[in-house]
Amino acid sequence: MPITKAELSKERRHLIGIMQEVNYGRIHQLQVRDGEPAFTPVTRVERQIKFGGENRPRPEAGLDDFTLKRNVIELFETFDRLGDGTIKQLEIKGGLPFGMTVEEQAV
Repeated sequence: MPITKAELSKERRHLIGIMQEVNYGRIHQLQVRDGEPAFTPVTRVERQIKFGGENRPRPEAGLDDFTLKRNVIELFETFDRLGDGTIKQLEIKGGLPFGMTVEEQAV
């Protein structure tokens, strides 16, 4: 069954909005607390600008609800498994998560 944006927590909807706004770039030092993204004063957003390219926010950024793409579902499944940790870098392409580097506690 498809998952929609409206079904998500406020924190996850906020992260989706940031990714759609950035479109191409990275988010650095994003905290994950109990599986939820948490923007802190050390969190930084890096926007990649391509001359002659699409640098505006994604068209979906203005929508209250839509079905989530598989990349976004996988991102949140990873957050759920992580529980608590730091996303050192989350790479965004086309407003979607593309890959990330995670920092977590050693056991």
